Amino acid sequence: MNPFEEKAVSVEKTIEDWKQLYPKPYNKMEVDPYTKTRIILMNGAEFEANWFSHQFQRHCTNNDLRRELALSRRIEKQQQMKIGNLKPIDETILETTIGYEQLAVDLTCELAKKEKNETVVKALNFALLEDFDHLYRYADLLEMEANIHAERLVGSYTEIMPARPTIAHHRHPFDTVSPYVDYKSADLLTKLQIGIITAAEQQTMNFYMNVSPLYLSDLGRKLYQEIGLVEEEHVTQYGGLKDPTCTWLEELLMHEYTECYLYYSCYQDEVDPCIKKIWECHFHQEVAQLHKAAELLKQYEGKEWQQVIPDGTFPELLHLHENKDYVRDVLARTVRLTTNKEEYEEVDNLPDDATFFQYQKAVNSNVEEVPSHTVIKEYISKNGKDYRFEEKPNPIECLQDRTVDNTELARVKGV
Repeated sequence: MNPFEEKAVSVEKTIEDWKQLYPKPYNKMEVDPYTKTRIILMNGAEFEANWFSHQFQRHCTNNDLRRELALSRRIEKQQQMKIGNLKPIDETILETTIGYEQLAVDLTCELAKKEKNETVVKALNFALLEDFDHLYRYADLLEMEANIHAERLVGSYTEIMPARPTIAHHRHPFDTVSPYVDYKSADLLTKLQIGIITAAEQQTMNFYMNVSPLYLSDLGRKLYQEIGLVEEEHVTQYGGLKDPTCTWLEELLMHEYTECYLYYSCYQDEVDPCIKKIWECHFHQEVAQLHKAAELLKQYEGKEWQQVIPDGTFPELLHLHENKDYVRDVLARTVRLTTNKEEYEEVDNLPDDATFFQYQKAVNSNVEEVPSHTVIKEYISKNGKDYRFEEKPNPIECLQDRTVDNTELARVKGV
């Protein structure tokens, strides 16, 4: 599939009315877990496209170009709000959150397994263990407050157990900035995957930021606040991989191409016939926007789209599925890692005056007040052991004890 070779309608003709914009939500008791994760993914992709366009407008002086951006941006917002309303009214914030973290885990695995750029692979595997631990923390809160087993929500496709403890995720901002990837020499799939993971983690960060004050318990509000700040680190880390030397119009083209790729991937895998039609409709809308972006690139910069994307044929499509063995392998090999500027290092190898320890001392001055630890501690206090869904023991020996929450692994030297 090459979207540049598809017949495109004008962007103006893709505007939808109110009936089209309010779809039938999925049934939360029957929905396939990966249908939910695809919805979350595409919501994030549309937010990224919309917000990028806003930033482009604010750095552009040509009102004719700004008008074209405004038109496409309105369609992106219509798409995002339609996708957002696929969530049913009776699905709680915390139930939705389990889908966010399942997406974070299985999407990151899928991207890392196909990635050729070692810098990107390291970034993906590093954040993978953190999102995996977030899933465990939220799952325990869900069972404790709502008596719902997250195992059912993830369809048993994704294990739920501790990884690198969330308390260890808090790093100095200086240590969250990645080296950028040169897009001129990078593989097309690498460029796609950097954009996809940045949008997905940004969506998670925004969601947690917005729902933290809306959650109905102090414990939950605090947990969303803490993990939302970790997601800020992830967005900085992944966004830093993007090539800052690209022009705004080159980036616009890449955004539209990425959305075409994602919608086509979703369409190929979707099992819900109603939602499959939405993915198909949005794919054709994105083709219209892609062709317009190519036209603008040529009009304002004198470049053909092939100078940005030499071969428009989609690389291997994105498929979401279980990745239990991959997660366990990364967990066993890299759980003790943290960051030191652009490098990934085991905590034991850091100098005593490393910025990691300085930030930990400032933020986690009292371990007993760290929300991610408090959730597990309270759950164990009430139930005798934590909530997990694991098919065999955790590959890290010090994480196998279900009667205590480890707060020192990857945070304190010598553990």
